[in-house]
Amino acid sequence: MFGKKESISISMDKIDTVIGRETEIKGTVTAKGAIRIDGKLEGHIVNQGDVVIGEGAVIIADVKARHVTVAGEIRGNITAEGKLELLNSGKVLGNIQVQNLVIGEGAVFKGKSEMYDANEASPLKSYDSGKEIL
Repeated sequence: MFGKKESISISMDKIDTVIGRETEIKGTVTAKGAIRIDGKLEGHIVNQGDVVIGEGAVIIADVKARHVTVAGEIRGNITAEGKLELLNSGKVLGNIQVQNLVIGEGAVFKGKSEMYDANEASPLKSYDSGKEIL
C-alpha cells in the first residue's frame, strides 16, 4: 500500500536567485532556476525550477513551480509539479495541487489539496494543448 517514494530535496547551494529580507516586490516573478525569497512579494511566481520561501517571508501570490519549500507564509494557491514541503514554521493559506506533500509538525495549511499521480498529466501543462504554462 505504501511504496517507497523517491526523496526530492532542494539544495541551498543551487539557488540561482535570492530576494532578501528587506526587499518587497509587486508583480510577477518568472524564473527558470531555483529561487529563494526571504522578503515580501505580492503578485505571481512562475518558475520552471524550485522555489524556497524562507522563514519570515510573506508571499501574497499564486505560485507555480517544480518543487516548493515553505518556511514562511504563502497566501495564495500553489501548483507544484513535484513536491510541496511545509516546514515546521511554514504556513499556506490557499489551495494546492501537487504530486507529493510533506507537512512538518507545527506547520499550518488552510485550503483544499489535490494530489495527482506521477503518471497523470502535470498540472503545469495545459490540459487542452499539452503546452507548458510556464
